[in-house]
Formats: sequence, C-alpha cells, structure tokens
Amino acid sequence: MSRIGKKSVAIPEGVEAKISGQNISIKGPKGSLDFDFHNDIDVKSSGKEIQVTAKRDTKQSWSLWGLTRMLIANMIQGVTKGYEKQLELQGVGFRMAVQGKKLNMALGFSHPVEVEVPEGLEAKIEKNILTISGIDKQKVGQLAASVRALKKVEPYKGKGFRYVGEIVRKKAGKKAVGADK
Repeated sequence: MSRIGKKSVAIPEGVEAKISGQNISIKGPKGSLDFDFHNDIDVKSSGKEIQVTAKRDTKQSWSLWGLTRMLIANMIQGVTKGYEKQLELQGVGFRMAVQGKKLNMALGFSHPVEVEVPEGLEAKIEKNILTISGIDKQKVGQLAASVRALKKVEPYKGKGFRYVGEIVRKKAGKKAVGADK
C-alpha cells in the first residue's frame, strides 16, 4: 500500500481540475498543465480535493499510485506558486548572458555554448546566479540539470556550475599530499 497515494490532494481557490478519461488538466493563475495517467490508476475529483486509487493489487499499480498522486500535487503547486532553481557559476573568465530565448555562456571551451530555453520556462541572470523558473517542475529541473552538466563544479578549485546552497567538498592538491612525507 502506498502511504503517499492514500492522501488526497487539496485543490486551492482559483484552481480548476478537469478529469476526462485517463487525462487530468489543471488550470490555475500561472497557467495550465495536462497529464495522462496510467490505466491501473483511478483519479476522482470531489469538489475541493482529488482522490487517487489503484485499480489492481499489483506492485506496479502501487508504485504508480503514489507517483500519480505526487505528480498531480506538483502540478497544482506549479500553477499556483511555480517552481524555481538557482545555479551559481564560479570561475575566472566564465560568463553567461540571456539573449531572447537562449542562454549564451563562455565556460572555458574553445567555443561559446548556447542553450535553448524551452517554451514555458524563464531564465534570468543576476551577477553570477542563473535563475530558472516555470510552472512544470520536471522541465525546470531538467533544464537546470542540463546546464549544470555543461560544466560541473570541479573538486580542486571549485570552478563550474553549482546549485545555490550546494556544498562542494574540495580535495587537496598534489602539494598538500606531498608535504606529509
């Protein structure tokens, strides 16, 4: 049994939820999102809350039950509050700029790196912090992860992209290791 799936999802004021067949669409003040759920899952709306149940008694149904409930809860939070990820770029000579729907970055390669910002997401840069925001949690996280993968923070000098608040353990270089003998 899923402990998460048992809980109902509250629908706040100003949010509409429509269920038609195997599709749920959520409309709120920031936009609207759609989701097609699995055949083993049953979703019912009763006024101010959404109840998710598993149709079958299988391991796959139980895991999809909790997943579906969390995806619906994330959709409701996205259309009301939205999601945001912040990346910090550290390193001498590393730069980034937003030009239209593209991120242009100089990351120490022989060429500038361009990343397309998907539809529905917004990117802002203040000093060396890149803020990615939108209503779809998966898209925000995926763009942040793909930008971070371009230049992950390296453990010796700490250069590269890191999430704001991420702690990076630095390694000792050759000099510190050789001095112990």
